[in-house]
Amino acid sequence: MTSRHTPKETSYGYITVNCRKRKKQKDPKKLEKLLDELDSLTGLDSVKKEIKSIIGLVKLNEQRKKQGLEESSVSLHLVFSGNPGTGKTTVARLLASIYKELGVLSKGQCKETDYEGLVSQYVSETPIKTKEVIEEAMGGILFIDEAYTLSPEDNPRDHGQEAIDTLLKYMEDKRDDFMVIVAGYPNEMKRFITSNPGLESRFTTYIHFEDYNGKELYDIFMHMVSKEEWIIQDGLNEQLREFFLKTYENRPENFANAREIRNYLDLCKKRQALRLANNNIDKLSKKDLQTLSKEDLNLV
Repeated sequence: MTSRHTPKETSYGYITVNCRKRKKQKDPKKLEKLLDELDSLTGLDSVKKEIKSIIGLVKLNEQRKKQGLEESSVSLHLVFSGNPGTGKTTVARLLASIYKELGVLSKGQCKETDYEGLVSQYVSETPIKTKEVIEEAMGGILFIDEAYTLSPEDNPRDHGQEAIDTLLKYMEDKRDDFMVIVAGYPNEMKRFITSNPGLESRFTTYIHFEDYNGKELYDIFMHMVSKEEWIIQDGLNEQLREFFLKTYENRPENFANAREIRNYLDLCKKRQALRLANNNIDKLSKKDLQTLSKEDLNLV
């Protein structure tokens, strides 16, 4: 995680979780299951560490409350930065459920939106549209993808500022049961947050999602293959590992990570379909239909 805090500041002195209004904690076994699900995600070691540190502080506050001690303030609003396909939305959904089980949020849903979901093309209608989305997220998390588009550098008259102003008001007025996560490319998110004092004061915790390395890309691909009951032709696993290692080493600046892997698998399936279409389809076995060959994988 990259943060603008000093070590002293990262003791979470900024956070506000009002335990007097704390929702009832649910089944501890369900919380444990959600944390296991977080741990099971491929890669994201630094992300998991930061999320668990925040969860730990929320739990510690509960103990401080029981002992009659002053609680530390903990900022639930987060900035997720990173390239596409690095698990930002998946983690946000899990975090919403985790916070519900901790008693921080009352409902635990994750409302996902973006510029189009918040901003109207008509003058003065953006606040109304934004409020409607916020109300749907109340009691849970509002996840805004590509949030930097709300404040474009090349169009200062854009209605996105109306959405930002409305969002900031609700973050202040409803801070006891409403969490916002803004997400996007690292440089763009830094510009977005620092462009507005209101955003800068409320979003003090940054969590960076690194690109998946070659081994992790291979693991993601094999998980997709297994989930959809595909079979990799015998003897190709090492070539696949090398293929994903080179994919990682030669990745572009805005590499799409798991989305690239999904697109690659879809291409493999199309190549398989073309290959099998030249055969007598009625005589193909179940294994024939499930197997991805070296030709299908196109390991170049």
